[in-house]
Amino acid sequence: MPPARDSRRRAAHVAAPFIFLAAVTLAVLLIRAGLESGASGRTTTTAVPTETARAHTTTAHKPKPGAGRFYTVQTGDSFSSISVKTGVSVASLERLNPGVSSNALHVGQKLRVK
Repeated sequence: MPPARDSRRRAAHVAAPFIFLAAVTLAVLLIRAGLESGASGRTTTTAVPTETARAHTTTAHKPKPGAGRFYTVQTGDSFSSISVKTGVSVASLERLNPGVSSNALHVGQKLRVK
């Protein structure tokens, strides 16, 4: 082989792994960016009950059995924010929900609060 052709072959042999790594890195970054933009693009709507004016009646209102015993996790909730909203201490939340990790709460997840 002529010397010029041999040096090109060596250069290609050395450069190939770097080019491969650059292509894989680019592919991973593009996939990751696509996954992250898909997650942030979702809109979560939460129904918030509103209080309406009602006339006082003489019948006593009995809460449903189990009402107020559970809290449904909303976007951005943590044990401390749930504690503030429900008036239940963080220690009580941890005791009442032993299998739940405070770092891995999911929207819609039900937590026992009483």
